[in-house]
Amino acid sequence: MLTKADITLIRSLSDKRVRIETGLFVVEGRKMVEEALASDFEVRRVLGLPEYGGIACCESVTSKELERMSHLKTPPGVLALVEIPRWRLPDNPGRELALALDDVQDPGNLGTILRLCDWFGIRDVYCSPATADCFNPKVVQATMGAVFRVRVHYGELPPLLSGVAGKGWPVYGTFLEGENLYTADLAGSPVATTSTERREEMAPGGILVMGNEGNGISAAVAAAVTRKLYIPPYPVGTPTGESLNVAVATAILCAEFRRRSMIQK
Repeated sequence: MLTKADITLIRSLSDKRVRIETGLFVVEGRKMVEEALASDFEVRRVLGLPEYGGIACCESVTSKELERMSHLKTPPGVLALVEIPRWRLPDNPGRELALALDDVQDPGNLGTILRLCDWFGIRDVYCSPATADCFNPKVVQATMGAVFRVRVHYGELPPLLSGVAGKGWPVYGTFLEGENLYTADLAGSPVATTSTERREEMAPGGILVMGNEGNGISAAVAAAVTRKLYIPPYPVGTPTGESLNVAVATAILCAEFRRRSMIQK
């Protein structure tokens, strides 16, 4: 039975501090709820209008109750209370292509980036502490289900990236003075090795670093970047806007890296 305390709790999960304290977040809408139920995440409760009774374990609530719980302007009719997972860091970050987000703060951008990672088969994203919370309701909705398939890790980026670079994996970042993305060698080979066998083993790996919407990649994180890239305008040298949106830039980079790996195969 739904209580006033339940409604208050679910509504309060828009606050990051409450999400951390309770270890819970909310997803809304049939697609997102069904994605949650099909995932390995623990779903605590499913609450919806009577017409959503066909969804597994759905408890019936009134439209008034749903309005009070929903984090959206127009409640979609059903929501779920889900446990926040605790992802373990990969044993060898960088072995597979991954992303690092340096203070990406807009929820919409983060949600779109996670959706891109899902599309391009990138399973791990490393975020600085100041990056938006991936379980923020706005981020969750923007991922369109990708939040259930992409592992998001939060922590200080400089030591992580330095460790990755120290093992020979490339750490890429976008800079105005970087190499042209479309002509640069993106094989992902180690920074220093003469072993062809080792190069082939490491070919798919590396980490792509994406910076803050207004300030780009911070100096501390930039110090760990081993390969600087640049997304040129078309035609090259044509006057354009100052920069690309971080989610758009991420899409371009991911598409080019995956295009190259498909050609190599």
